[in-house]
Amino acid sequence: MTTRDVVFPPNRHALYEKHRYSPAVRAGGLLFVSGQVGSREDGSPEPDLKAQVRLAFQNLNAILAAAGCGFDDVADVTIFMIDPDQVFEMVWNEVAPEYWGQAPFPTATVVGVTWLAGFQFEIKVVAKLPT
Repeated sequence: MTTRDVVFPPNRHALYEKHRYSPAVRAGGLLFVSGQVGSREDGSPEPDLKAQVRLAFQNLNAILAAAGCGFDDVADVTIFMIDPDQVFEMVWNEVAPEYWGQAPFPTATVVGVTWLAGFQFEIKVVAKLPT
């Protein structure tokens, strides 16, 4: 059996151990990043929604950097949000552009959900690893 090639950011938060998952796994030249939420190091949610979304992007950025990647290497994005009618414009037009940069953009799927373990936003990506 092959051992998973797991990537951990420098300041990993408590959710990885609490919910028993890896932040990211390298496989086949790609980096598969678990859904990142706006959690503080103790695993608690950031209460302010915009700050929570930014923290989720920062947590994601830390994982990408730990694997030698950046947002330009992201090929596919899946975003989950509670109450997308209220949240989507803020996420997509205010926070995401701070990280995506210029076109061309990654593919994206946005899903409205009813539960995110106490969070309101989650972002999951697949990135190409550097050669």
